[in-house]
Amino acid sequence: MSNAPVHPLFTPVQLGALSLPNRVLMAPMTRSRATNPELATGALQAKYYAQRASAGLIVTEGTQVAASGIGYIATPGIHTDAQLEGWREVTTAVHAAGGRISAQLWHVGRISHGDLLSGQAPVAPSAIAAVGQSFTFEGPKDFSTPRALTTAEVVEVVGQFEHGARVAKAAGFDGIQLHGANGYLIDQFLRSASNQRTDAYGGSLAKRLRFLTEVTDAVTGVFGADRVSVRLSPNNVPFNSQQDEDPKTTFSAAAAALSTYGLSYLEGVNFLGPDGYFLHDALREAFKGNYVANGGFTPELAEQWVREERATAISFGTSFISNPDLPERIRRGAELAEADKNTFYQGGAEGLITYPALQD
Repeated sequence: MSNAPVHPLFTPVQLGALSLPNRVLMAPMTRSRATNPELATGALQAKYYAQRASAGLIVTEGTQVAASGIGYIATPGIHTDAQLEGWREVTTAVHAAGGRISAQLWHVGRISHGDLLSGQAPVAPSAIAAVGQSFTFEGPKDFSTPRALTTAEVVEVVGQFEHGARVAKAAGFDGIQLHGANGYLIDQFLRSASNQRTDAYGGSLAKRLRFLTEVTDAVTGVFGADRVSVRLSPNNVPFNSQQDEDPKTTFSAAAAALSTYGLSYLEGVNFLGPDGYFLHDALREAFKGNYVANGGFTPELAEQWVREERATAISFGTSFISNPDLPERIRRGAELAEADKNTFYQGGAEGLITYPALQD
């Protein structure tokens, strides 16, 4: 019998209802390959995700729950019949390859431009523009100033997330993830700088949390909480104007509120450094359940964090783009291939399904 120590990333783990063979998760990453008029996935995405089926769990790229939630060219939706069929092709391929896959439900809110929304203004908690640019069909343009959602419209958007969850369930996904990170709509409601409402969805911290909890209520009613995860990004970075007067307090409260649901897991995004470590630990302390850490982890650091129980599992982003068999490469200590940033968001197969596995 071998006395070799068990690698902590390769011990099975139960995340709610999901039984995973390893703790190397594939993080959600926008790839902008839904180039058809329906903004639906198809054979190309089916092959891409199936190539990566050895991940403990795949979380898809962000999938907008409504046409008003689009912020990027060629990102797939999850709210029409055509999109349902496209995603069913993906889940069938991943399951045939022995994998597990969750859909990330997404609404960009103010991180958009009218050119992507048939000339309409983006919607947001408050009519405050983010700093940055959208890539439109005519090139980069400053984010449009959004219009504030009415109270009734906020309730409608909660319903859009619920509908997205129903489409995901019909398409055969094993679970869903709420995109509450990176300055998009859920994150905009949470943060003091982007949410200056005076109704039931803004003002006090408790009111800023309400949209998150109502969306969580809605989607857990479809899938069951043990198949739902939430992604948060508390560190106060300039990307998409993610500004908050006290991110530790805000996101610790969000994590504590989410603890009451019995979710599959909470995922925290913090790019590493003193603040990143601190806020990972703050989320981990506040959330009483499985915690998945993300943000520039090397295999060595991931192993350390799981061994020390600072995280239940680690999600990897860019490494999975260029290493479809990332878990096996980590297991063997093999060199990781570098990703070509020029093909992250453009074109078809090149840079999506063209990276070889070790045995190739």
